[in-house]
Amino acid sequence: MIKKGIRRQIVLHYFIVVFTALLIVEVIFLLAIRTYYYDSIYSHIKSHIGAADEFYQATRSLASEDNPNLLPDMLRNYELTNTELQILDTNGNILINSTGYQPDMTIQTSDIPQAISGNIGKWVGRQLTTDEDIIAVSKMTQIAGQDSGSYILRYVTSLERVNEKLFNVTLISVGIGVSVMAVVLAFSLGLANSIVKPLNNITAVSAQMAKGKYKVRVKGNYRYELGELASTLNHMAEEIIRSNQIKEDFISSISHELRTPLTSIKGWSETLDSGGFDPDETRIGMGIISKETERLIGLVEEILDFSKLQQNEMKLVMGKVLIKELLQEIMLNLWTKAEKKNIKLILESDDNPTVMGDANRLKQVFLNLVDNAIKFSPEQSNIYLHVTSFPELVEIEVQDSGIGISEEDVNKVRDRFFQVNPLNGGTGLGLAITQQLVEQHQGTMEIRSELNKGTTVTIVLLLAEEQLSMTDHNDIS
Repeated sequence: MIKKGIRRQIVLHYFIVVFTALLIVEVIFLLAIRTYYYDSIYSHIKSHIGAADEFYQATRSLASEDNPNLLPDMLRNYELTNTELQILDTNGNILINSTGYQPDMTIQTSDIPQAISGNIGKWVGRQLTTDEDIIAVSKMTQIAGQDSGSYILRYVTSLERVNEKLFNVTLISVGIGVSVMAVVLAFSLGLANSIVKPLNNITAVSAQMAKGKYKVRVKGNYRYELGELASTLNHMAEEIIRSNQIKEDFISSISHELRTPLTSIKGWSETLDSGGFDPDETRIGMGIISKETERLIGLVEEILDFSKLQQNEMKLVMGKVLIKELLQEIMLNLWTKAEKKNIKLILESDDNPTVMGDANRLKQVFLNLVDNAIKFSPEQSNIYLHVTSFPELVEIEVQDSGIGISEEDVNKVRDRFFQVNPLNGGTGLGLAITQQLVEQHQGTMEIRSELNKGTTVTIVLLLAEEQLSMTDHNDIS
């Protein structure tokens, strides 16, 4: 007995469909064979009656009209091999019989009325006297010159031999049907196993993964949808491992980032609390505490921003933003940091395009890009900010000649928690947040970089008029 499940359903459905089709075909086939045999017997008797009657009527006209042996004469002329010939009067009474046995009975089967009406009657059924299946064919004939010259010729033949042949054909058909069903059963079991076994394997692997064992893999070269399912499951496990590794790296990195300023703050707080320092030393200590506190605030804000973006809770305060003025403000903010490395920040812009956006968030975007450029550029180098206006959009490039990013890593730098060099510090969230903020402004960000030659980050934003037009169109839609 097959257990409940897909295997049982597949086998059951195949079995029912094929069994039903086979049953219909065999029933139609057997009925056709039976009809063929019965009609062949009826046609043979019918043609014999026609030929015999034609011959008898022709020869009868040459004989004496007062022949006293009329009925035996008819019996001899009309008889047919392997059939019983009965000559009946129009009331159905048997007048003479080719078997010599003359039962005292009246024939009342349906072939008699058919013959009296002028047709050739046919009746198939069980004969009560012999308990056999028979076919009876009757025809009324007129004997010229006789006062009561209407007789019914009734041929009766047994169907036992024919039915025996039909029974044998039925047995052969049933045998063929059973053989076909056995083949179908074996085929459907094989098909079901080819589906169920991989599914069971995939289910077992999924259960292991659900318990946290992500190193297990679905093994086997499965095809079609099962192969895709196995491949997807394996890929999902690899992604989970990668994600977990990134989170672990992030936790390790952020712990290190938090520990350093906290240690400085704690150390200087205890030092200053002990007293005995001159005003200059106290000012230095307080400056370090303030700087490390701002650093902590920056880290926490970065994490909070990322959390809001992930949960779609980041709300933009939209307004008109002049890009050139925004970039000039950023240059002022980072001027001191760039000055320490003798790096020149150069803005190239022929006009002052306006975009619709959140000024603070756009400032955060370009602060991050320019800050990265300063961080990874050599001393006494230049960082260019190019602004190019087009009919519908504005393109802002931040170009440096720093250490660059390898081709392998350039596509990963926008992934969450990814850091080209974890020793440089940071959370690995800066570019991920920048990417999402640009997308929230319906813009795009592209990064081109080459090792030891520098990096160019291109931000494309819609001009204010185009952005308003698109917003109106979306509202109408």
